[in-house]
Amino acid sequence: QVQLVESGGGLVQAGGSLRLSCAASGSTSYMGWFRQAPGKEREFVACMNWSGANTYYADSAKGRFSISRDNAKNTVYLQINSLKPEDTAVYYCVARFGLLSSHESSTENEWPYWGQGTQVTVSS
Repeated sequence: QVQLVESGGGLVQAGGSLRLSCAASGSTSYMGWFRQAPGKEREFVACMNWSGANTYYADSAKGRFSISRDNAKNTVYLQINSLKPEDTAVYYCVARFGLLSSHESSTENEWPYWGQGTQVTVSS
């Protein structure tokens, strides 16, 4: 069983930046992020494998979002720049073992381990 603990969320003004962190209780193959905005379905944001050779982003995340990880700390990060009010959401850290394709990465059922979520609120 892998436990995930997110941190770094908060209230930020539009145009600002934020870095979310997620610490895992052990090493995993893939780590990533989903988010759920108020009144909307949860959606995939980004993920990457242990080496960083396979990194996937949702089309909506390309450009302003950057995922990275520190394997020594079993931690994954999500840097969000030029924040917009529509980025307001609960951001969930996810993790899994084994291989993962780009197509599979956006499917919630492919991720067995989830964090409790961290709230990001962007004010206009």
